[in-house]
Amino acid sequence: MATLLLLPLLLLLPLVLLKLHLWPQLRWLAADLAFTVRALHCKRLLRARALAAAAADPASPEAGCSLAWRLAQLARQRPAHTFLIHGARRFSYAEAERESNRAARAFLCARGWDAGPGGHRGSGSAGTKSLEARGEGDGETTGSGAAPAACGEDAAARGGGAAVPLATGATVALLLPASPEFLWLWFGLAKAGLRTAFVPTALRRGPLLHCLRSCGARALVLAPEFLESLEPDLPALRAMGLHLWATGPGTHHAGISDLLAEAAAQVDGPVPGYLSAPKNMTDTCLYIFTSGTTGLPKAARISHLKILQCQGFYQLCGVHQEDVIYLALPLYHMSGSLLGIVGCLGIGATVVLKSKFSAGQFWEDCQRHRVTVFQYIGELCRYLVNQPPNKAERGHKVRLAVGSGLRPDTWERFMRRFGPLRVLETYGLTEGNVATFNYTGQQGAVGRASWLYKRLFPFSLIRYDVTTGEPVRNPQGRCVATSPGEPGLLVAPVSQQSPFLGYAGGLELTQGKLLKDIFQPGDVYFNTGDLLVCDHQGFLRFHDRTGDTFRWKGENVATTEVAKVFEALDFLQEVNIYGVTVPGQEGKAGMAALVLRPPHALDLVQLYAHVAENLPPYAQPRFLRLQEALATTETFKQQKVRMANEGFDPSTLSDPLYILDQSVGAYLPLTPARYSALLAGDLRI
Repeated sequence: MATLLLLPLLLLLPLVLLKLHLWPQLRWLAADLAFTVRALHCKRLLRARALAAAAADPASPEAGCSLAWRLAQLARQRPAHTFLIHGARRFSYAEAERESNRAARAFLCARGWDAGPGGHRGSGSAGTKSLEARGEGDGETTGSGAAPAACGEDAAARGGGAAVPLATGATVALLLPASPEFLWLWFGLAKAGLRTAFVPTALRRGPLLHCLRSCGARALVLAPEFLESLEPDLPALRAMGLHLWATGPGTHHAGISDLLAEAAAQVDGPVPGYLSAPKNMTDTCLYIFTSGTTGLPKAARISHLKILQCQGFYQLCGVHQEDVIYLALPLYHMSGSLLGIVGCLGIGATVVLKSKFSAGQFWEDCQRHRVTVFQYIGELCRYLVNQPPNKAERGHKVRLAVGSGLRPDTWERFMRRFGPLRVLETYGLTEGNVATFNYTGQQGAVGRASWLYKRLFPFSLIRYDVTTGEPVRNPQGRCVATSPGEPGLLVAPVSQQSPFLGYAGGLELTQGKLLKDIFQPGDVYFNTGDLLVCDHQGFLRFHDRTGDTFRWKGENVATTEVAKVFEALDFLQEVNIYGVTVPGQEGKAGMAALVLRPPHALDLVQLYAHVAENLPPYAQPRFLRLQEALATTETFKQQKVRMANEGFDPSTLSDPLYILDQSVGAYLPLTPARYSALLAGDLRI
């Protein structure tokens, strides 16, 4: 009887909540609670793992940095389970552990660490003395009982003939495509107590040298297929005193040795954990380069804490250890390395690694390997929906697509064509201290700003003046939170639990990303540089990026660096670089407004050759607009917003226009016919 009396009240409750404007938030309460419970469980698990590593025997492989002890754990707990599939090659967790141990010992040789069968190290070099200072004593044991192989040759002759061994904590840069060898070397560097720098594979000349200098690299490991294009850079690399290695057999240039051969000569027994154990979890263990908003790429400092936190990524996404994850993202990106690989290690699953994404082969790959999870960036999903129908696309087992940058129009087409599956859109920055998860699957959202979520992962949206490029402050000098539906700058408090390490190099690079006195005197917040909108239901949606940076092909493009390349051409007087929206394409394509230097003419052949030589493919402008004078503001700043809004339609612009046709590798006049072909998707840019 009591139940019957309560039933009308329960039926009326949603109407009351709706009247009180609470229903839009509370209707998602179950999903908010479920994600909160999962996040708390993930935090407890990672903390327990870290405490177990700290309490382990320092000589044990499970006592080092989180990458080292997690891989050692998996090799012990599920040794035969497949960790990695790359083409026809498959590697179990035990095999991954052994391969990375060999790599670690090769790098330890370059550190001057020489332990023979009796456990006695070799010469008292600077590298060895630094190890002794850390208490790395004689006679350590390995888990397999195998003694480390001695480094027979002189340490100065290894790794490309550098004058001294690599010091403890030195940085080694990897210029490699996505491959198993990339992973073994990365894991090996971590186990050897060395820092790793992931260098984007498209960088050459000045940008490459800048990256190596900014992170203080003492060695460079490169793929043999890059040697030809790196030929002009070799003198400068040698002048920097770098150890130079290549990853493959064959005749290499003088001073470049085969690192994989050196690693193969080592035994595969575990290395002691104390070699890699950090003194502090906020110590830097990795550099990932990000273009930021302006200027050359910056080396973002990645801490041991962030590596540990990224082990929980797939657990937060609801992925399990029996899942098979498809990863076709560059490993020098955070998405590929920290979320894809480290996230996979966190749950002990299997990853199918592709060196290059192929939309035509994707669904066949998914069927062949029984893929259940696909990690995307929006551009990959657009490639897939633009493919002709394929039988394999309906017989797959993919249940979850997780990633970032998926536009609402592509999202809808992707779900309608390839479903039933779930899309989990996320948001985060390489150097950032905040991330969001759209765990409800709400189309077009990047996350939720529920009270529960913000208690676990605090952040705020504040009003931002796009004219001044600064947050809006009230008369008391404090920032103002946005209202629902109002675009705001995403900021997150810097704390011990969510630190911001900043960038290698000048302190001003790091200080430029911090905002102070936001809500209280003395508080410090990380400035993401992104504008988001929180709607009335609490869903977060990406709005725009501050500054001049735009994204194309999944990469940030810094307009100042593109402009510098153009300005090196003597027939150009002024250059304005900005991004324009292309119908049917993710992100924004680069456009260059040009003013010729009298009496020169526009040399399209020379311009394309110069652009192709000095810019990575994603940064090469797809459109050129020839003008008599560039439009500027009253303060003499270049007009970018207006130019971007004017677009590239030849029927509405009187300026000569050109388009980069990728199929022929040249800039061609943008005629109405080519414009129509571009809109129809028949012209590749």
